[in-house]
Amino acid sequence: MDTLANRGLRILCPNGHLGFAPTKEGSFALGLTELPDMIACDSGSSDCGPVPLGSDGSASPLAWQTHDIELMLLGARRQGVPMIIGSAGDTGTNSRVDRFVTILRELAAKHSLPKFKVGYFYSEVPAALVADRMQQDRIAGLDGRADLTEAELAATERIVAVAGVHPFMKLLEMGADVIIGGRSSDCAIFAAPALHRGYPPGLAYYYGKVMECASFCAEPYAGKESVLGEITMDDVRVTAMLPEQRCTIASVAGHAMYERSNPYYEHFLGGHIDMRDCVYEQLTDRTTRITGPRYVPAEDLRVKLEGAGKVGERYVGMVGVRDPYTISRIDEVIAWARQAAIDRFGPEGQPGGWQLSYTIYGRDGVMGALEPNRDRPAHELCVVVQGVAPTAEMAEEITITGSRQMFYARLPDVKGTAGGVAFLLDEVMRASPAYRWTLNHTMRVTDPMELFPTHMIEVGT
Repeated sequence: MDTLANRGLRILCPNGHLGFAPTKEGSFALGLTELPDMIACDSGSSDCGPVPLGSDGSASPLAWQTHDIELMLLGARRQGVPMIIGSAGDTGTNSRVDRFVTILRELAAKHSLPKFKVGYFYSEVPAALVADRMQQDRIAGLDGRADLTEAELAATERIVAVAGVHPFMKLLEMGADVIIGGRSSDCAIFAAPALHRGYPPGLAYYYGKVMECASFCAEPYAGKESVLGEITMDDVRVTAMLPEQRCTIASVAGHAMYERSNPYYEHFLGGHIDMRDCVYEQLTDRTTRITGPRYVPAEDLRVKLEGAGKVGERYVGMVGVRDPYTISRIDEVIAWARQAAIDRFGPEGQPGGWQLSYTIYGRDGVMGALEPNRDRPAHELCVVVQGVAPTAEMAEEITITGSRQMFYARLPDVKGTAGGVAFLLDEVMRASPAYRWTLNHTMRVTDPMELFPTHMIEVGT
């Protein structure tokens, strides 16, 4: 990177998802030697599925979250620069924000850190507020999803709104040294400080887009490594901190298309950026320069809502199949087992009833019906059986039935009695309750801050 003279705003990002796997300390330490102006990291994603949101838990272990926060906090306090975390604890619910604030308190006491200001904001939305806005016709389905119904809202356990840059900017204006955000747009975590410093919005939001997954914008692939970004009035520059990695034109441009239904647009509260005219330049061996993103303001303010509802308790069984004949007729084996469950518990899939699902690894377990080699299964299969029901006892029995009856399936031409499958365990395993996404909608607001209350405290000694 260049010397300190005439440089822009530098942000060090240590991890694409704080706590999901521990941050690699080596490249983070190298990033600190570049004297960043800020350390920032996203800590949430809907990629974890609806269970953490619905159950108000985390997909990431507390120990890993603490490790990453400690690494960031000590680096930021040692260099006297701000630190920002968004979508705390995987989901950004109020309890996950409180958990991260508690971790900060504990770490400040552990390391006897001098007093510093912690700003935080919440993102949970009461169902009653959503119901009221439904009556005002201010809720709309996202990406082709049907409009929200009262039944779907009633089935929802918990709702979060996805914040834009606004609560981050407010807390920066209030002088926060550390910010813990509720559920928020990935790019907002990095765009907010850039906008706070007066950089152009097109570049600022692109800065957030390219930085939010850390080393995913570099090659060769290496997870949980740090990248250093810099924004000026004219461009964005991103550099891999791991010596073995490079931010190339291909890797950075490819990442700009990552997780997009349209590779040219990145949407957020207040508008979107248009990346069709972006120009990528290999500035150094490990640094790519980007120019040309354009900010397009929205006609009205719409906040994305995410909601999850409980389906039931869940058990899991695992069945191995090696016999070629059984593999060739695996769907008949599954149908036999499913029918045994229907005979015992009645029709499947009734509201409030039970569900039995089979995932066949070795045939189409990853891609399902989209698998092009579905008619050429492997020489052995692993069938994962999931049973879901209103009670744990019922879910356990359904899963046992759905697994064990595969052993007893009667197929044409089979004369033996031994069965054509094997079991990893004789018993089935209790899993987390099953949840489903109930809200993937937007809500029209008049104030981008109205769903995101901010707070400021002081911690340290």
